[in-house]
Amino acid sequence: MSARYLTTTLPYVNADPHLGHALEFVEADCFARAARLAGDEVFFNIGTDEHGAKIARKAEEEGRSPQDYVDEYAARFRAFADRLEISYDSFIRTTDPAHMRAAQEFWKRCESAGDIYKAAYEIKYCVGCELEKTESELVEGRCPLHPTLEIELQEEENYYFRFSKYRDALLAHYAAQPDFVLPEGRRREIVALAEAGLKDFSISRRREKMSWGVPVPDDDEHVMYVWFDALVNYVSVIGWPDDEERFKKWWPAIQFAGKDNLRQQTAMWQAMLLSAGLPFSRQILIHGNIISGGQKMSKTLGNVIDPMIVARKYGAETLRYVLLRHASPFEDSDLTLEGIHEHYTAHLVNGLGNLVARVMKLAEQYLPAPIATPSWHDRWDFIDTFEFNEELNHIWQEIGVIDQVMTNEKPFAVIKTDEERGRRLIAQMVEQLYIVARRLAPFMPATSEKILTAIKENKKPDNLFPRL
Repeated sequence: MSARYLTTTLPYVNADPHLGHALEFVEADCFARAARLAGDEVFFNIGTDEHGAKIARKAEEEGRSPQDYVDEYAARFRAFADRLEISYDSFIRTTDPAHMRAAQEFWKRCESAGDIYKAAYEIKYCVGCELEKTESELVEGRCPLHPTLEIELQEEENYYFRFSKYRDALLAHYAAQPDFVLPEGRRREIVALAEAGLKDFSISRRREKMSWGVPVPDDDEHVMYVWFDALVNYVSVIGWPDDEERFKKWWPAIQFAGKDNLRQQTAMWQAMLLSAGLPFSRQILIHGNIISGGQKMSKTLGNVIDPMIVARKYGAETLRYVLLRHASPFEDSDLTLEGIHEHYTAHLVNGLGNLVARVMKLAEQYLPAPIATPSWHDRWDFIDTFEFNEELNHIWQEIGVIDQVMTNEKPFAVIKTDEERGRRLIAQMVEQLYIVARRLAPFMPATSEKILTAIKENKKPDNLFPRL
């Protein structure tokens, strides 16, 4: 048995949870569930990122305190995770006192390493990203991720982190561990960025301009830049720096992140770890974005898919299935409400749900007792490589095999003329269905449990997927 620590990025609580958050949560949850079923000890972290200029401005717009604002949104994200059946072990908030103390200690260690210094600067700053932008990153003077927001020019004296110092160490690590960043295209992207040279980045803001942040140690005039503070959650949640034994048990982590977080997770955070004298992360999966109808989702276009509405209409299990099978784990994916309905009807209602009902109706009718469940060691061929869609494709191939037995062998007819052979065919289908249910457990845990219970009781279950 090995110890595995998994973490998602922390969603920034300036808006409601969206489909991209659902994708990352569900992918990490599937990995965590499979690892537990395979016998590993797992610590699975999610949470919320709650400091920074965007939060302060949003709270001010609504006439509320920042703490009141983040409390509400943190609760929304926790409810969102619970609705999606996310089996997290920790829900960290960057406003937690223990995390804030850890962020300050992390700062001190980087400062002791000579990697924090003060300098005057003028930057182009995107409030939407909470990041400074180079000219090459802008399109017609705007951030391509937040084209409706004006780029701000800021000039002041702030603290900087010596990111440039770690170029060679990062490149050496990328070369020594080729699967450190997945997929390969994202690894090549971050290698190219490092090879071109890394620019030191600002890690503080003046308190008089933005007070909502973790105070900089020994300098009351500054608070920490939101990214510096938030990234530390990955180690603060497992006891760093106070509980060394717990920290060493779990670190390093497997991290799940979106492609908009590539630089922060695979380079900035790794350099910060080196500066603080801590090991690199274990591995980082960078997933793509979800678009709809060939375009980025936007309220203006009317193509936004609200994951909570999908979950209410079709069930959380359907949303998990669609994201894990019909969204790529690595590249951008195109999903529409019409497509989700088609997947639900074809693969769940008419596919798995119908098959389970037919097989277990025959079992209840003709098998005198539940089957002796076949031997199955919980293992998955594609989950360790994060190819969730491939694993589900193989499971649905097995579903197709059972369906072919039903269609070609016609056990419902055979049982009337050759009872022994008919029972054997029915038992064979139930055994195959048992394996399918076990394999489905990390992907669709509630559905898996309903099928396994039906097999154990030798009864047809209630309709798994109602026709809509």
